[in-house]
Amino acid sequence: MSWKTRKEVRMSRRRVSLRNLDQNYLSGPIPSFIGQLTGLTELHLGFNALSGPIPKELGNLTNLNLLGISLTNFTGELPEELGNLTKLQQLYTSSAGLSGPFPSTFSKLKNLKLLRSSDNDFTGKIPDYIGSLTNLEDLILRNCKISGDLGAVDFSKFVDLTFLFLGNNSLTGGLPDGISPSLTNLNLVANNFVLGSNKNGILPLGLNCLQKDTPCFRNYSFAVDCGSNRSIRGSDNTMYEMDSTNLGDSSYYVTSQTRWGVSNVGKLFQSPNDSKIIYSNETIQNAMDSELFQTARMSPSSLRYFGLGLENGNYTVVLQFAELGYPDSQTWQSLGRRVFDIYIQGSLKEKNFNIRKMAGGKSFTKVSKSYTTIVSKNFLEIHLFWAGKGTCCIPIQGYYGPLISALSVTPNFVPSVRNGARKRKSKACAMAGIGASILGLAALIGIFVLIKKRKTMLQQQEDLGLHNLLRRPYVFNYIELKLATDHFSPENIIGEGGYGQVYKGKLIDGRLIAVKQLSQSSHQGKSQFVTEVATISTVQHRNLVKLHGCYTDSNTPLLVYEYLENGSLDGALFGDVSLNLDWPTRFEIILGIARGLTYLHEESNVRIVHRDIKASNVLLDTDLTPKISDFGLAKFYDEKKTHVSTTKIAGTFGYLAPEYAMKGHLTAKADVFAFGVVTLETIAGRSNTDNSLEESKIYLLKWAWHLYEKEDALGIVDPRLEVFNSKEALRVIHVALLCT
Repeated sequence: MSWKTRKEVRMSRRRVSLRNLDQNYLSGPIPSFIGQLTGLTELHLGFNALSGPIPKELGNLTNLNLLGISLTNFTGELPEELGNLTKLQQLYTSSAGLSGPFPSTFSKLKNLKLLRSSDNDFTGKIPDYIGSLTNLEDLILRNCKISGDLGAVDFSKFVDLTFLFLGNNSLTGGLPDGISPSLTNLNLVANNFVLGSNKNGILPLGLNCLQKDTPCFRNYSFAVDCGSNRSIRGSDNTMYEMDSTNLGDSSYYVTSQTRWGVSNVGKLFQSPNDSKIIYSNETIQNAMDSELFQTARMSPSSLRYFGLGLENGNYTVVLQFAELGYPDSQTWQSLGRRVFDIYIQGSLKEKNFNIRKMAGGKSFTKVSKSYTTIVSKNFLEIHLFWAGKGTCCIPIQGYYGPLISALSVTPNFVPSVRNGARKRKSKACAMAGIGASILGLAALIGIFVLIKKRKTMLQQQEDLGLHNLLRRPYVFNYIELKLATDHFSPENIIGEGGYGQVYKGKLIDGRLIAVKQLSQSSHQGKSQFVTEVATISTVQHRNLVKLHGCYTDSNTPLLVYEYLENGSLDGALFGDVSLNLDWPTRFEIILGIARGLTYLHEESNVRIVHRDIKASNVLLDTDLTPKISDFGLAKFYDEKKTHVSTTKIAGTFGYLAPEYAMKGHLTAKADVFAFGVVTLETIAGRSNTDNSLEESKIYLLKWAWHLYEKEDALGIVDPRLEVFNSKEALRVIHVALLCT
């Protein structure tokens, strides 16, 4: 249906509702002529396939007291002109596809009583002016990616606020102290609050466990019989815990053992007890454990289950469904359609999931879905979300939301922690075990003691090295680094190597940083972390990357470097990065690398061999100035000695000097050789080894020597360099060959 069929709306009409809950959606952008309907007091546009930006002309409708645009497909930001709607009392923009910050002009909406704007991609902090909108009764901004200190908002002025839902964001700080006693609906789950700071005593039990990075207990599995008032052991011996708590409109529940929690959003209209649990005595088809399907938990809008304190690793998540709310019959109930989306750890697994459709068009039939996911922060989220599809008011409004009968979460690894209390063996089993293992224990105990002693000494040396670092670079707080990197979001990963992952971040003072995280599985370990900090904090040069500081109080130490906008040299030369590296730029990059190495080898207070000079360890700043990075393999050396003997060869194949690779004799010449290879790569615009080329060109160094002997050294120059200084290029090639 197009907008043309609606264009004859009378100018004098005060209420226009184009809200749609069937399949005849309005589509396309909102036309600008809507700004001419200045007499409107209510405008309902939600539940349609509207797209494009929200027109600024809506700001002309200054008589509006209600605007609804939820569950649409808009793009872009909320226009600032909406701040002109000073009579507005209700604003619905949930799941509208919006992004960007809230407009500052919203501070003028002093009459606003209801603001519901969940499930959008808003950015930035929670607006400072929220505290001035003192007439608010409902404030719902869940799952919006907003951040900031909620404790800084003065809630003492919200005398009528009864509904506050800010869950699934990145809010920080303490909880507000001025929340009114009339606030009967509160949901602040899955944020990053500093807990224990509120003074009014209304902090609901379990909120601390439902913070994103505050695991309450160490577990490795859990299973839930959704909506049931008793625990059930399944046919596969899985123990499904009961889940009978009747959640309110916007509430949550955490189990006494803090293994899992559940959070609900939405209201069942015209329901006498507002129940979110459905019961059935029907026989469930295809189900070995029919008892699991006698109850189900339902939500009118959004239902989340959280795994708390899980050991990190790969998990299998099994969700079990059966349609209990819409029976197979010829009555009006058979007309109901339940359609929702399924997310695991924020990743969309099922779009427009329909239980009955998946069961072949039948109710009371088991449907099981299995997914694998990764737990990396001891926190798992299973999200069932109604996105506006399906029927509306059968049997009542709100009955169409997501529904689930049971779920289980099990690890795909051997756990190193236990669920709940430590397990005890029976006395008979224990006695039998003692008799069988005492000889083996006696044989192994000597070896174990030696290994333990050796590990302890090594750990003490590493920890002493980390402790001694505290006097050198600036030591960051973990919280500020977590916030700077958006909780180490995968979207902020800018590099990864044997050491670990590197994240882009932004500090509170505006500085862009690169945070290097030592992987727990890294073979290089804490000793390399100590080496890198000790080395780079000792030297400073414009062609060496700058170390801002570090964080050491963890099994995963962090290094904080300056962020270099243009990435690494290898990405610029033979990657997907589109940088204009003309000949003068490449020449200056080569000179810059040489200056950095000269400083390390000859000019600094200590003499340092980098040991891992390569194109990926040369970073480029805004001006394409090269900076040598990654000092984890660096070695201090005495210039009076001929060489340093190393027990292990470190570096990267293709850049290793022959005498070092074969004999382990380390001198500054190892870096010089690698510099020669990087120089040839910079000139040729290709890596030192490329198996896709013809045999004579696979190895860049071999090819360059061959062309040099034929007096055709310029043959390796990158063909993308249509103009270059041939004398300079030839001189650089000669130097590179001398280095190698």
